[in-house]
Amino acid sequence: MSAPVGETIFALSSGTVPAAIAIVRVSGPHASVALRQVAGKVPPPRRAAYAALTDACGELIDRALLLWMPGPGSATGEDLAEFHVHGGRAVVAALLDRLSELGGLRLALPGEFTRRAFLNGRMDLTAVEGLADLLTAETAGQHARAIRMAEGGLGRVIERWRGTLLDLSARIEAGIEYGESEEDVGSGAIDIHAPLGALAAEAAQLLATPPAERLRDGLRVVIAGPPNSGKSSLANALAGRDVALATPIAGTTRDIIEAPIRLDGHALLLTDTAGLREEGADTIERLGIDRARQVIADADLVLWCGRPEDCPAPERSLLLFTRADERNDAIPEQSLRVSIFDADTINMLRRSIEWFCRKLGGGRDTLALNLRQRVLVQSLSDELALAVATSDLVLQAEHLRLCREALDRLVGRSGVEDMLDSLFGRFCLGK
Repeated sequence: MSAPVGETIFALSSGTVPAAIAIVRVSGPHASVALRQVAGKVPPPRRAAYAALTDACGELIDRALLLWMPGPGSATGEDLAEFHVHGGRAVVAALLDRLSELGGLRLALPGEFTRRAFLNGRMDLTAVEGLADLLTAETAGQHARAIRMAEGGLGRVIERWRGTLLDLSARIEAGIEYGESEEDVGSGAIDIHAPLGALAAEAAQLLATPPAERLRDGLRVVIAGPPNSGKSSLANALAGRDVALATPIAGTTRDIIEAPIRLDGHALLLTDTAGLREEGADTIERLGIDRARQVIADADLVLWCGRPEDCPAPERSLLLFTRADERNDAIPEQSLRVSIFDADTINMLRRSIEWFCRKLGGGRDTLALNLRQRVLVQSLSDELALAVATSDLVLQAEHLRLCREALDRLVGRSGVEDMLDSLFGRFCLGK
């Protein structure tokens, strides 16, 4: 539930105590009052000052650094104060108790500081979503993509697109308003194809990137092949731990086995599968084979451990010559020699997987869209296609209006009220 923005809020913003330093943040119209009541002064804007903090009885709480950032030029767009105190539990508890005693102040809700930054125009919705992902990032790749979003990477692209659309819309509206005849209005004399084509190409490039959810949860790497081809042993070697039961008996793996791993900053979901065969499988193994075929169909990358000609997804597979230490047959062309007893071959396989992940993910600077963003960029792309396909200026104007509406929803200018509570609920207290 959203809270009135006119209230002054406070919270511990630096994480769990005890710690070396703790930062307590206050935002709202009474932030300067809090400074005067607790520290006895308001320091110059954006300059640290040293002060003694006291409770209601004048007893010392701590000696701290103060920061004063008057709005709208603050992180939240409001008057904002920070108390930098020693990070002991008793110190922080005493300061929070002191603030709670002051009139007009209350403890902040989870994500409320960020929500105020959004409502006051200090962040757009794409940056807020990037910040939410940044707080949960676990790999270097996730961190790089999230921080680019949080720093406004997608927002800047959208603003550029919006400028292009506004310019074209103005030209089309002028053609409608000042056309000398109905034929002039419907003639399509205003050339919009080149700029809209360039914009559509950028939108298509964004949509071609794997979804943010996939990059966050892990690209799906599936180990597949016939029974007894070394799949489970390979899964254990890549994971660096025993995640699957590996035996010389064909058909040991009856179900899919998943293990999250990290390679060079990439999050992966490694999946071991039942061996694929058409004959000799019992009922339970057959169910496992059916599941294996399904995860192969959904995989981003298949590590194929069988004959190259039997690979079900050659366009997104690495062909492996597994159990190479036990075999004397020739290595098929384009297949990678792999033995779990040869560290060099496993490292080569890891590098091949990393290369594929970089190619698929587009690098750490890629703007990966979440589901909400993808739906709106797809809507933009559809309306661009319709605008280019017609020569009627009135229809073109309407399609461009719908394009601008999709962009406004992307950055949170309209139509997002229903999802804000859920989004800001992902943030911790004090963020």
